[in-house]
Amino acid sequence: MNARRYERFAALRITVTWIAGCLVAGALMSADSIAAPPAPLDAKAIGQASGATATATPDGVVKIGWPRTDVTVTVDGMTLPPAAGLGSWAAFAPMASGAMVMGDTVVFADEVDAAMDAAFTHGLSVTALHNHFFHDTPKVYFMHIGGEGRAETLAAGVKAVWGAIRAVRSTHAQPATSFGGATPAPGRIDADAVSKIVGQPATDSQGVAKVTIGRTGTMQGMVVGASMGLTTWAAFSGSDALAAMDGDFIMSAEEVQPVLHALRKAGVHIVALHSHMIGEHPNFYFTHFWSTGKAQDLAHAFRTALDAQAAVGKP
Repeated sequence: MNARRYERFAALRITVTWIAGCLVAGALMSADSIAAPPAPLDAKAIGQASGATATATPDGVVKIGWPRTDVTVTVDGMTLPPAAGLGSWAAFAPMASGAMVMGDTVVFADEVDAAMDAAFTHGLSVTALHNHFFHDTPKVYFMHIGGEGRAETLAAGVKAVWGAIRAVRSTHAQPATSFGGATPAPGRIDADAVSKIVGQPATDSQGVAKVTIGRTGTMQGMVVGASMGLTTWAAFSGSDALAAMDGDFIMSAEEVQPVLHALRKAGVHIVALHSHMIGEHPNFYFTHFWSTGKAQDLAHAFRTALDAQAAVGKP
């Protein structure tokens, strides 16, 4: 082998050795970067923190439950046993950072505020509020919750939610049929005053002042907007002295909790949280709300939630 060929061969060998070394180092780094499996959850500790019997499933999830035997529910004339879908539950799965909780909470209308407030106080998220039945008496709703953190802390949060519900039922055995207070009567709403408070135009139609704020997204490759239902809105009816406000917020995923928190802090009732579409981008969620009081106070409550939504993602 002449000198030139030897130099080329030596250079090639060095290059191959370097590449091989990089591959080995990369493999070692990848192996090191694979997280160790999370530690199993302590079912006994979760049971103690939640005040409920906890059982572990074969896949490492710990579950607790609370059948709603305290209120008799009929669906389409049939008395429904709790085992047929009237049970609250929460499931805890291990994570590297602690645990994840997901759950579904059976609530009657007069329990929602207390249950939701307890969830927020204890760092849990509310991820849905909807019905599962038609022709049910009394009306039954289901509030889904979620969260991440220490398993025992999450379990204590679930206990607080269920405890808040029990506290409502301890004051009156049967679910209430109204929020209470005076009922707004037909009158006049000052749409201009509402508009100034909210910072958005308000229409005046048949005594109802309404604020509508559009949003855009994409679906099936095309842009969709307010005319297709992508709106936040609030309607004010009754009179300036005593009005009712109902409406709907359109929210991206990261906006849901701030909007819910703001509405509840302002004393507004959350009556639904769900989706309206499938396949849209970004994914949108909608929360419906209701409240009564002075029209301008209600407008301020609505504005507070709008501001909380606008602040998402800002430093």
